[in-house]
Amino acid sequence: MALFARKDRKTAPGADEALGLFLFDAVNDALSAERVLKAAGYEVSLVAPPAHLRAGCDLSVALPRVEHIGAERELIDAGVPLREWVADAEGTAEVCDLVTSVDFGQWLMVRAGNMKIVVEKDTGLIVNTSGGGCPDIPYLNLALVGKRVDEVPRPKDLGYTLCGLMLDRAYQEVRAQLDAREMETVGVGGGAV
Repeated sequence: MALFARKDRKTAPGADEALGLFLFDAVNDALSAERVLKAAGYEVSLVAPPAHLRAGCDLSVALPRVEHIGAERELIDAGVPLREWVADAEGTAEVCDLVTSVDFGQWLMVRAGNMKIVVEKDTGLIVNTSGGGCPDIPYLNLALVGKRVDEVPRPKDLGYTLCGLMLDRAYQEVRAQLDAREMETVGVGGGAV
């Protein structure tokens, strides 16, 4: 029945709605919550909670307050541990979306926050990851360096910290730039596109 159908949003989530926050004790729980809620059709965003609400995790998930109950049910059903819901998102800050890239000719370096990834442009081989002081960074470096960027899991799926999340943003940007480069090459050389 159309009366109860979900409306498509025309504006960014929370642009005209009051937001609340799901808080977590671990970064990987916040990342899991984002993944579960987006898969269920909720428009959510990862944000840094206000300092007085932080307790072991620098990420929280923001969504309109009116969707709190349904979203919480999704998280419980998916087994995502929650610390608490806060019905006031005032004082939150966006997770750093500043992504920069530097073209070194043979290599492309992309930086997101304090994390960097460097790939060889012709092969897509990850030659280095660096930055951050989180405990999962050595593991992410071992899991990614020396492998093709299109053959490795996303850092977000491997890591458990904010550094892993920022490396994931750099990874997404490097994939987008390499894909655009490949499309451009195919379009110029082979006429296909």
